Amino acid sequence: MIKNIFLKNRVSPVYLLAVFIILLSFLTRFALLVSFSKDMNAGFGPVLASFFVGMLFDIVTTAFIIIPITLLVTFRNDFVYTKKGKWFAIAFFAVILFILLFTSIIPSDFNKDIYKALIGYVFLRIAIYVILFFAGDTWRKKWRLFMLDFLLAITIFCLLFNAVSEWFFWDEFFSRYNFIAVDYLVYTNEVLGNIKESYPVGWLVAGVAMITMILMFAIHKPLVYSLDAPLKFIRRVAVAAVIFLIALGGVYFVNPQWKNFSSNNYTNELAGNGLYEFVQAFKKNELDFYKYYKTIPDAEAFRLVRTQLSSPNATFTGTDSFSIDRDIRYELPENKMNVVLISVESLSASFLKEFGNKDDLTPNLDTLAQKGMLFTNLYSSGTRTVRGLEALALSIPPTPGQSLVKRPGNEGMFSLGHVFKSKGYNTQYIYGGYGYFDNMNYFFGHNSYEVVDRSSLSPAEIHYANIWGVADEDLFAMALKNLDSNHAAGKPFFTHIMTVSNHKPYTYPENRVDIPPSSHSRSGAVKYTDYAIGDFIKRAASKSWFRNTMFVIVADHCASSAGSTALPVTGYHIPMIIYAPGSVAPQKIDVLTAQIDIGPTILGMLHMNYHSKFFGQDIFNTPADKHRAFISTYQGLGFIQNGELILQSPVKQIRSYIPDFTTGVNAPAQPDSAKINDAISFYQTAAWLIRHKKYNAQ
Repeated sequence: MIKNIFLKNRVSPVYLLAVFIILLSFLTRFALLVSFSKDMNAGFGPVLASFFVGMLFDIVTTAFIIIPITLLVTFRNDFVYTKKGKWFAIAFFAVILFILLFTSIIPSDFNKDIYKALIGYVFLRIAIYVILFFAGDTWRKKWRLFMLDFLLAITIFCLLFNAVSEWFFWDEFFSRYNFIAVDYLVYTNEVLGNIKESYPVGWLVAGVAMITMILMFAIHKPLVYSLDAPLKFIRRVAVAAVIFLIALGGVYFVNPQWKNFSSNNYTNELAGNGLYEFVQAFKKNELDFYKYYKTIPDAEAFRLVRTQLSSPNATFTGTDSFSIDRDIRYELPENKMNVVLISVESLSASFLKEFGNKDDLTPNLDTLAQKGMLFTNLYSSGTRTVRGLEALALSIPPTPGQSLVKRPGNEGMFSLGHVFKSKGYNTQYIYGGYGYFDNMNYFFGHNSYEVVDRSSLSPAEIHYANIWGVADEDLFAMALKNLDSNHAAGKPFFTHIMTVSNHKPYTYPENRVDIPPSSHSRSGAVKYTDYAIGDFIKRAASKSWFRNTMFVIVADHCASSAGSTALPVTGYHIPMIIYAPGSVAPQKIDVLTAQIDIGPTILGMLHMNYHSKFFGQDIFNTPADKHRAFISTYQGLGFIQNGELILQSPVKQIRSYIPDFTTGVNAPAQPDSAKINDAISFYQTAAWLIRHKKYNAQ
């Protein structure tokens, strides 16, 4: 019976592919468990549950993947090439074409490219039916076998390659596919280049191709037999209907959040299905806060935030209670020093000696930390560069979904560049890669910054580059050139520089540090970036503008935010050094600081009087009980205050924890309604202002 179903059946290609997908999904999950079990710290029960929960997502994913082969098998019949069958097939696809072109069944927001592809597919199918009707039986059979072999081979190859990719993705990000994977699909040049430089792609492709050939050889006889195996058309339609119903059930009745059944984040990720998670991430570029998160009345949310943002030197303006606009005033005269803000790629606090590192990875930063102002209790907003750039430029809590840097309609927002520009500064964003990546050029170019990227360098000015951009030393050489020009123009300048070298594939010029670039190690990349920053400061010290310049060196995010619990605070702990000899005295700042506080704190150190819409605060003029920090993933929204972490997540879930700031483990805490409302209010008001286009520079 089983042999007849899988080996001697007209629909056996569908069954064989379905079994292969489910088995491959199981083996992928098992491989991830075995490879990374030491990091998961999960018991047998949750792990076993992850396999059962994962099976549900595997089945839904399988139903979607086998739809093309199901259509091919269902409508592949000699009946089609009879006079009645030909007109039946053409009429069937003509109806679909009519639905696509002339009805309102298709949603208005349906992806246009997918829509065009569907129309093209229907036209192609009609053309093929017409051509094959006039072909002989021999050619029709060869065509059918070719299509079966081709479609199955491509599908199996892609699935195997995806399984390998999932392993590497987990190795780097400790999760199934997420928004990062979606970004990587969009920015194919950088990503494919990064993969090529980081992994043995040629060997991987060859290995996957070899396994695909072996599998295709193994199922060749069942495929040939399926061409002529008898099965009534109505039965094939019934099989197709069941598959379509499973797929539709997955869309309408399966909740993607079901995988989050455990308090162990790794176990939840293990329960997911990579392809399923990829689709969910693609769909949820922006999450509606009001739909997916617990809310309070908007008026109450704004009241709480205004209370939190009140300080001795801040006066709220206007009569609109749905506003956080305020005037910031300082008693001391304004000090229009130049400001150079260096956001460093993936610089965890744990890399610096001050935070316990004994590998001497950052000798230059360690020296600057001793000579400048070192912030020891600072936390990044997120886990991606765009989230760090959002925090530094806009000083706004991380709203769920994609960073504002990459969302549409992000022009003319209230930014740090806008404030400096209003004070007569030249404002720039300088990046060592091509700024179209992550939408940097557009975002900064439309928010009061002049953008300078790799395209401004001539080939002679580039000593080394990888797929992400030029080496940091070339970036800083370009920056020095622009800083000299700014100074020559006779205006103060605010320049934001974004490094790239501390990123896979971790390559950099030879003979710079004692860790060779051939090692492709994170340690080597960190040490090289430290070298480049130290060299930049040394060269800047010879410039006439140096004594009147404040250097702010801060990470965009940590090297890794992974942990057995969601939002481990240690995965967001970043360093910041403010270095200005003669102006900023050496000291350590231990108060809790959010990444969104950096801009207002810089402005405060310069005694800038300005109109503010920032959620960030000058930590030196903020009451001690109002210091807080924001950390996030694309869905998890964390709020740290007074040693407690409030975590908000879909769907309308809120948990309280006491985080261990050394290990990153979050211990469950008794929820406090007042603290929870404070946490909700910040994220809710940020979402409200963005939705209503109120966070703008006007």
